[in-house]
Amino acid sequence: MNKKIVFASAIALASMGAFAQQNDSINKLEEVVVSDSKFALAKEKSGKVIVKITAEELSKRSGQSVATILSSVAGIEVNGNQSAAGKNQEFYIRGGRSRQNLVLIDGVPVTDASGISLQYDLRLIPVEQVESIEIMKGAASTLYGSGAATGVINIRLKKSAEKAISGNAYMSLGSQETAAHENNYAPNDFSQGFSVNGTVNKVNYLATLNHSYVTGMSEAKGDNFEADTAEKLNATVKFGFKPTEKLNFDFFANFDLFKNNFDNSFDNLNNPDVKENKARSEQFRFGFSPKYRYKKGEFVIYSAFNTIERNYDIFSSWTNSVNLSNYKSNSANVDAFNKYSISDELFVVLGGQFQFHQMNANSQYEAISDKTAHFSTLDPYITAVYNSKIGFNINAGARLNVHNIYGNHLVYNVNPSFSLKELPIKFLTSYSTAYITPSLYQLYSPYGNLTLKPEENSTIEAGFELNLLQNKLTFNTIAFHREETNTFDFFTDMITWTSQYINREGTYVAKGIESMVAYSFNKAIKLSGNYSFTQTEAQLSRLIPKHKVNAAVDLRATSRTFLHLNYQFVDKRTDAFYDSANYAVVPVKLDAYKLVNATIRHELFKDRMTVFASVSNLFNEDFIELVGYNTKGRNFKLGFNFLF
Repeated sequence: MNKKIVFASAIALASMGAFAQQNDSINKLEEVVVSDSKFALAKEKSGKVIVKITAEELSKRSGQSVATILSSVAGIEVNGNQSAAGKNQEFYIRGGRSRQNLVLIDGVPVTDASGISLQYDLRLIPVEQVESIEIMKGAASTLYGSGAATGVINIRLKKSAEKAISGNAYMSLGSQETAAHENNYAPNDFSQGFSVNGTVNKVNYLATLNHSYVTGMSEAKGDNFEADTAEKLNATVKFGFKPTEKLNFDFFANFDLFKNNFDNSFDNLNNPDVKENKARSEQFRFGFSPKYRYKKGEFVIYSAFNTIERNYDIFSSWTNSVNLSNYKSNSANVDAFNKYSISDELFVVLGGQFQFHQMNANSQYEAISDKTAHFSTLDPYITAVYNSKIGFNINAGARLNVHNIYGNHLVYNVNPSFSLKELPIKFLTSYSTAYITPSLYQLYSPYGNLTLKPEENSTIEAGFELNLLQNKLTFNTIAFHREETNTFDFFTDMITWTSQYINREGTYVAKGIESMVAYSFNKAIKLSGNYSFTQTEAQLSRLIPKHKVNAAVDLRATSRTFLHLNYQFVDKRTDAFYDSANYAVVPVKLDAYKLVNATIRHELFKDRMTVFASVSNLFNEDFIELVGYNTKGRNFKLGFNFLF
């Protein structure tokens, strides 16, 4: 598909208002968002285009994973979500890699401190436990600290019902086939789970258990390879106590287990299918969050502690044996902040955040001790939000990062916006800075470099948002320009055969445009869409499409039957593989691809039981997401959800 066709299809889709995850509820002015101030703020007063995927929207996408849903948001690419279920996933926002994007669960940062890039594994989160997802793009280190350089993904888990006892049980099964396979659509994708929750007087509670098992296709691309499996178990418990109207306490604990088989990586295409390779990840998190509301404000503490342990069995062709490796991390996060309303138009958020991370690793090639590999930060920060009665709004703030290794580092943001009273239009712009400190692995592993400098980012963006026809038609466009310096890289000296993490010299640029549109004909028919243009320099552009289009139709056929149809176009990308014979990395151009997915959901018994059927990759397109790895072809899924 040439560029003219891409631009034509993007403009046509924008004009008709098609896209999957932007519906009218996302763009209504009365909608509340929290990501850009940490407190509830009417979307009309926010200077950011924040995408909120609601519980209603998640139900329309029944059968899809968190990664697949995120990949339909403008400016986001989740690579690996079209591969086998166990494939690790990288997510890119505005050209930024996983390490430059911060994931929050119920407002608390989550990370794997033993990982190379401190990134969180999206595979650990079951979509059945998610209530909503809020995505704020752009640098956000002022509010959220290191890692929030190109975007923040705030995942809110489900809450307790108001009645004494409530709950649900669900089950689904589906196929797991490649496009090239002779499809028999045998059931190879199984999910089931239940939850119990409620509120009794001043106490609320919630308990959930989810399990999934997927097999049927090989991770490696090739003929007659064995099927790789992925299994996930998730358990969450929440408990809340509200002694007064002003004070409440919330506790949570959750356990996540992920097991999978995996095949050789891109550096060994001659022997990709390996039966001995296995991985197991376990995560345990718990936390405590008191909140106190007073006349002019609110005081909140988020505290969370987590342990992640990963074990790998990896077959080595050099020794003809299986090598064992173990990685373990411990993290603590305490974020205390206070909102004080100086007037009806101005409030200030003053806070301080403490984080501690440590890791250890043991394998045939490396040993890292948590006695050495640890660091901590203590960050005071302030944000002021001014919302005038004439439509002028500004969000500005600063954070001083105090790192026990890197000392002090200041980041800040300025985000003005203006809504015209006479016209349904809002103009917005922002300038923000961010930073990313090296991970413990990049500092203390055999490839570590204690002289690494923190990576620095700055982003400027500007755009507008329209709300027409009493909010039936919404349209927004944002242009951004991001620069990063001290970019982390992995360098191998081909003379001495030594490898080390380094900072690249120079400044690297990512820029682009994002447009989103939605139109509600009536309560039965909704059309929505987005288009992303992302241009990055060659050093940053691997696997990031320059053009991407998402489109969808939401149709309520009857009062109990709902149909969702979505289309996605992903432009050409560049991947690479390691040619071991010539000791060289060889770039590979990947063709563009198009996907069409459909879901039908029917309320079989009102307020009691819902059934759904979905088909992904409807036209069975055969494409490459990653060199050397399989992608999913046409697959079906059936399921039900019973409420009590």
